[in-house]
Amino acid sequence: MSADRILGIETSCDETAAAVVSRGSDVMSSVVSSQIELHARYGGVVPEVASRAHVELLMPVVAQAIVEAGIEDREIEAVAATYGPGLVGALLVGVSAAKAMSMVW
Repeated sequence: MSADRILGIETSCDETAAAVVSRGSDVMSSVVSSQIELHARYGGVVPEVASRAHVELLMPVVAQAIVEAGIEDREIEAVAATYGPGLVGALLVGVSAAKAMSMVW
């Protein structure tokens, strides 16, 4: 049995993203928050800065993706997250959040 509504989370580098997908291929929503301006002053991505930004941005991005999908959070049947490749700290944020959400929902 496959899940009908899946929340996907992406935090592998410097973009925080979430999407809700239905029936395996129907993208109900896709929200991306870029950190380009945040890292521009350093001339490239700073892993610790990226991880901290994911902590701040992930839940608002997820909430927006759920709203744009036109569903309630309790309608999410599965949560998926990028676990590699990527920046270790950034990946940890996404995977930890996905695990927590899967327990709550």
